[in-house]
Amino acid sequence: MLNNQQKRQLKGIASTLDTKYQIGKNEITETLLNMLDKALLAHELIKIDVMKNAPSPIMELALDLSSKLNAEIVQIVGRVIILYRQNKEKQKINLVK
Repeated sequence: MLNNQQKRQLKGIASTLDTKYQIGKNEITETLLNMLDKALLAHELIKIDVMKNAPSPIMELALDLSSKLNAEIVQIVGRVIILYRQNKEKQKINLVK
């Protein structure tokens, strides 16, 4: 579980990231989950853009993704979901305590 300081730190890092992943009308598929899992493994912090044609609410998608990927929701801004999952082997982001 992330504390407020850690979330603030991750939000600052995420503000410089580009949104590389999108969820559209097909919502969450196995292919998407595999791609996001690999991205979290490589980068630890990712931004996902939810397209307007996605039928589910953004909060529902974020909760579903975080549970399936075992990741933390850092923030939801508009139609963008920011997820974080620490890589136990090759940690890239050193969180404050």
